[in-house]
Formats: sequence, structure tokens, C-alpha cells
Amino acid sequence: MLEKKERALLAGADCGTDEESFLRSMEELGSLAEACFMEPAGMVVQKMEHLNKALYMGTGKIGEIKEEALLQEADIVIFNDTLTPSQLKNLQRELDMPVLDRTALILDIFAVRARTREAKLQVESARLKYLLPRLAGMHGALTRQGGTSGSMSSRGAGEKKLELDRRRIEKRIAELGRDLKDVARERQVQRKQRQKARIPLAALTGYTNAGKSTILNALIEAYGQEEDKKVFAQDMLFATLDTAVRRIRMGNGQDFLLSDTVGFIHKLPHGLVRAFHATLEELESADLLLHVVDASDTGRREQMETTKELLSGLQVSGIPVITVYNKADCCEGMAYPKIQGEDRIYISAKDGASIQALVQMITAKLYENYILAEFQIPYDKGEILSYFMENAHVLEKRFEETGTWIQARCHKADLDKYRQYVM
Repeated sequence: MLEKKERALLAGADCGTDEESFLRSMEELGSLAEACFMEPAGMVVQKMEHLNKALYMGTGKIGEIKEEALLQEADIVIFNDTLTPSQLKNLQRELDMPVLDRTALILDIFAVRARTREAKLQVESARLKYLLPRLAGMHGALTRQGGTSGSMSSRGAGEKKLELDRRRIEKRIAELGRDLKDVARERQVQRKQRQKARIPLAALTGYTNAGKSTILNALIEAYGQEEDKKVFAQDMLFATLDTAVRRIRMGNGQDFLLSDTVGFIHKLPHGLVRAFHATLEELESADLLLHVVDASDTGRREQMETTKELLSGLQVSGIPVITVYNKADCCEGMAYPKIQGEDRIYISAKDGASIQALVQMITAKLYENYILAEFQIPYDKGEILSYFMENAHVLEKRFEETGTWIQARCHKADLDKYRQYVM
């Protein structure tokens, strides 16, 4: 028998944001609560010039929240911003019930969705750094009884962290930092090996739930990859956190790597951005970024700005970008696949023609620096021939007296490197 879901009352303060954007943010908070296996029980909002330093919202509004929580039989109140340690402590006292803020909610989701060792280390580090200054105020939120129908009922990090004193938490943060450095070094070695092989890399990026993982799976399926190479994809916020890199085998010498990275969201905690920096370095080493946008979402422009703002903190300037408007099938009257210029396409990840059109755009961008050339490679330079067979598209090959003649489409860097063998 399924346990009853926790009921969450949502609360937010609008300090000058336009009303439509604010309401979208509150709706998104409800979606985050659902992703955390909670049931939104209602919403209390307040327009104000400045946040209350002690209670986040006005004293009268806090009283209204308390009454509404009782009326709606809410188990917890979730606020739409990051609360300061003092605000959290005061709100716990005034409301006499568990309180979470947007950051803690996202951290809870990340803790459950993390699958790889790296993601688990990153999330635990971010949670501990968030918890450290809030130990006193987090008591109610961290010790609340589960009451959820999903795996969030055993939060692991939550209940256990309450019993840790500051010194033990700081020690654990230091240990995690060392482990993450080791993982980052391993990822860097893998990245260098890929770069050495000259297989171009395209990286999926964008707002959470825009369909990045679905696009990756569609390419894996379309180009004959094994089923076990697919990644988890579901219509929910932060369905996947773990970075996945897959080789898309085109069969015409234009293979490429495609990586799927963690999605972004409005007010994504800076601690999480820092924690996932090693993972997001996949974007920095990419030859092409695929900015995936949910074409059916009315807030897509704001979501695009959020993505661009978060990307600005990474070293991705100068990397070509294709904007992929996904879920066009959910937009009435929108034709797809439709290509606009060299850097914009409207698709449905469920549509085979869309995937083919997208792949054509990707390979055109990734292979624009590849040149058709003829080489005469001496027989005692077999390693060079092997290199071209592995890393170039060899169109023709024949054996002659002085060596092996090949016609190949190769990267211009390889052309320069082996120019002495060019016919």
C-alpha cells in the first residue's frame, strides 16, 4: 500500500518581478515539489518592495501562511527563494512546522536522482555546504517523517546530517573535495583521450525537461546503438543528472560524440553550479553546443536567458551553437522539421525525419573543418595509415609500389600534420 504524499504549501514573495514571470516561477516550484514526491496543497504570495530580513515575508503574511497550512492540512511549507540561516530558524519557530526553501528542495531532488559516483559526491558536497550554516534552523525540515510515496521517504543525507556536529561536517566536506578532485582528473584524462582521437563532440545543454535525454536516446536508436546505451528520460524536472557521452556511429566517416549534461533551472543554487563544474566542463571542451528549448513552453524565452546566464560562467564563448526547438509536435500549427538558417531548427524528438535533419545540421557544423585530400603513405608508416583509417573518412584505398594511396576526408589539423604525405 502506497504511503500518503506529503502536502506542501507554496509561498513566495514578488519583489518587482513582472507578474507573469513570478507566477511561472511559483508554478515551477510546484513542479519541483511534485518531482520531490510531494503534493502541492496551495499557494500564498505577497507583493513587496524588499524581502523581510527576519522572516522573508511580512509578519501578517506569515500568520496567513500558518492559517492556510492548517486549513489545507499541509505537512510542510516551501518558500520560493533561498532562505538565510536566520530566516529559516525564525520561520521554523513562527510556523511551528517543517520549512524548506527552493535550494533545499532542488538538493533533495538531486540527492535521489544522482546515479554515478561523481554525481553522488557532487550532490553530497553541495548539500553539506548548504546545511553547515543552517544546522539549528533545519531541525524541523530534516527530522520530518517521510510520508512520501517515492524514494524521497528515505532521504539518507537529510536525517543523518542533523546528528553531525559542525566539525564532522567540515571534515566530510574536505574528504569529498579530495574525492571530487580525483574524479575530475579521471574525467580530464578521458577528455584528452577523446580529443587525441579527433572525434568531434557535440554537447546537449538547456533548461531542465526540454528533452535533451530524449534527443540523445533518439539518436542512439536511429543509428544502431545498443539499447543499454540509452539514458533515463522522463517528463519531469531533473529526470537525469549524470553526464552521459555516447558515440553516434554514422557509418560514413562522420561519427561524433554526443554528451548529455544536467539541465538548468531558474534560481539554480550557485552551490550546485559549482559542485557540477567538473561535469559541466564537458560543455567547455565541446566543438558544438546544442541549446535545447521546449518550444511548447510559454516561458521559453526566460528559460533561454537563464541557460545563457548560467553558461556565461563557463568557458564556452566562441563555441558554435545550434538552437534546437524541441516538442514542436506539441505546438499547434508549427511545422517540423524546419531549419532556419545555419543555427536554428524546430523538431520533435519522436519524429524520425526531425532526427535526420538535426543530425545533418550537427555533422555539417562539426565537419566544416574537414578537407578532402589524397595521401601516399609508405609501407613502413603503418601507424599513420591506421590513424587515418580510425580518425578520417577514407573514401578510397589502393596499394602501390611506394606505399598505400588513400583518398580521405580528414581534419585540417591532420592535413597539416601529415602534409609531407599529401599527393
